[in-house]
Amino acid sequence: MGAPIVHFEIAGKDGAALTTFYAELFGWNVNADNPMNYGIVERTDNVNADGIGIGGGISGLPEGTPGYITVYAEVPDVEAALQKAEGLGATRLMGPEQVAEGVQIGMFADPEGRPFGVIKAAS
Repeated sequence: MGAPIVHFEIAGKDGAALTTFYAELFGWNVNADNPMNYGIVERTDNVNADGIGIGGGISGLPEGTPGYITVYAEVPDVEAALQKAEGLGATRLMGPEQVAEGVQIGMFADPEGRPFGVIKAAS
């Protein structure tokens, strides 16, 4: 079985404006009431009639950091996934990084430069 896509992320220079744009465009309920002001779209609020969908997040970035849209695949070991990606020609962008209790993420750029995330979530 392959690694499932479990999270999307949209990040740019104005997180609040991005949150408003995507919330209005897609009818997403985005909750940024957390210490990082990370706008969370709950998976349970983002499914089709068959119950299929993923949750995600919308955020701002530090000045000068380029924006991106990416997805995260769930992996059992973030460091191992990053090392494997590097061995296949990717460039590590960040991680592993502990972002919440029991949640670790990393990100790499694929061989053509697209960002892609990996996540190990709390069990």
